[in-house]
Amino acid sequence: MQTLDITLVTGPSGAGKTTWIQQQIRSIAGSTLYLSLGADAGSVDSTYLAAEVPGLTVLPITQLADLLAHPIPGATVYLELGFHIDLSSLILPDPMTDCRRVAVLPPGSRDTDWHGWADEIVTGAETHFTLQQPHFWHSALSGEVLDPASLNTFWYELINGAYGTIQRAKGIFDVADGRSFYFDSVTGLPETPYLELNLPLWLNGRPDRFSGIEIVGEALEQETIAQTIQECCLEDHAIAYYQQQIKDSLEPGDEVA
Repeated sequence: MQTLDITLVTGPSGAGKTTWIQQQIRSIAGSTLYLSLGADAGSVDSTYLAAEVPGLTVLPITQLADLLAHPIPGATVYLELGFHIDLSSLILPDPMTDCRRVAVLPPGSRDTDWHGWADEIVTGAETHFTLQQPHFWHSALSGEVLDPASLNTFWYELINGAYGTIQRAKGIFDVADGRSFYFDSVTGLPETPYLELNLPLWLNGRPDRFSGIEIVGEALEQETIAQTIQECCLEDHAIAYYQQQIKDSLEPGDEVA
């Protein structure tokens, strides 16, 4: 009977789970698949990996049962578990009971629930988390186009505590010139430059692809965050104007969606 090579990956927010998975996938020559348990159908991590890792297949978690019933010969599967998943109550399907379990943890971590659950401990990023009651907040922004200057101002305010104490913030945003950017910030780590994703320019109306923001923090001013993001979004007439300006400047052969 055909079986799958499955690795479950867990650990605290910001420790480097997705980064470690990306490194592993890049070293594999065969077919690779990625799923995320604890995320919506579209998520920042899955969209980022799909854009940046050539040949990777990203599946929604709803397709896990079908994948287990009909394995893809020779495929390697990475399933990322959200940091908020209760490992003590996690029930795995029978085909996954013997799969590899990896926990990506900050240096110096000792005697955590992750240690008791994992087969292998990977040393991740040096994080400094002091939150007593971390809260996860996210918002889908698919179809929205943001003004770059307003987005930069909002992100600076966000990671510097204007809307509550932030432990981790990451997002994917479509901006006025058709590009899609990945933003990522972890408390205690050097600021990560914005990354332009390897996606076609979107210059035909509102983008039909995932964008959104995910925040782990404490005492978050959720309504204010949502309202501020909305104020960064452009109306249809402004989107049309900027897209036409970019179209007029394109060279033959430029990739456009």
